[in-house]
Amino acid sequence: MTARLLDGVATAATIKGELRERVAALAERGVRPGLGTVLVGDDPGSRAYVRGKHRDCAEVGIESLRVDLPATASQQQVEDAVAALDADPGCTGFIVQLPLPEHLDADRVVRLITPAKDADGLHPANLGELVARVGGPIATPLPCTPSGVLEILRRHGIDLAGARVCVVGRSVIVGRTLGLLLTRRGVDATVTSCHTRTRDLAEHLRAADVVVAGAGVPAMVTPAMVRPGAVVVDVGISRVVDPETGSGRLVGDVDPAVAEVAGWFTPVPGGIGPMTRAMLLSNVVDAAERALAAR
Repeated sequence: MTARLLDGVATAATIKGELRERVAALAERGVRPGLGTVLVGDDPGSRAYVRGKHRDCAEVGIESLRVDLPATASQQQVEDAVAALDADPGCTGFIVQLPLPEHLDADRVVRLITPAKDADGLHPANLGELVARVGGPIATPLPCTPSGVLEILRRHGIDLAGARVCVVGRSVIVGRTLGLLLTRRGVDATVTSCHTRTRDLAEHLRAADVVVAGAGVPAMVTPAMVRPGAVVVDVGISRVVDPETGSGRLVGDVDPAVAEVAGWFTPVPGGIGPMTRAMLLSNVVDAAERALAAR
């Protein structure tokens, strides 16, 4: 068996096309959504990720507001940047790119963001809304990566109602929040939450109809751990360096050989990464539409 591809690049392109239409409709009413980013330091991965977000903005017509600070920036300087974007009426939503340098209090910085402008959907108030609302619409930003996982499955016609889903990873960015989204009424999956300390991980994985791996451990999910025909979504991303050549490459949490066993499979790169960025843009446009409706 060779798995069918859950193509994040193509799916994200479709979403961005839909967002362009929504942005154009907002422009007709005198509103242009704006995405702000705060980047502290020179981490190559973070810089590339932020650069990609602003490139996406240009594709759909969203204004870009970028604040870059040196790695030596003080807590006050970062907080001042957050306050400036919070007060800017042209900024519909913004993010502080994580991780921050170790001398900064990232939790405090995230909490300073006004929840309505939290484009990442990770403010404690927005996470609380997700916990509290088991069913019905949620009028607050949702975490981008879990939303991207659900959206790529939905757009490929994969029904999660009653499905056994094993989520590997317990970060707020992926594992914890994905479990909340999967168990909402209307999605109705049955979720097993695992992590790197789970005993008999392979047993849990083999029982699952859908596997979502997001623990950040390269190739931890092998073909022997996956039942034939299962849907396998790889959210993990790690940079590994060839000791002989010194060149680096991006790999996921799932051994690529799993594609010979699974029914559906996401590549790394080109799977959930583009979906995460697309859902970030969606959060920004959603916020602009909500602000306009509230006028």
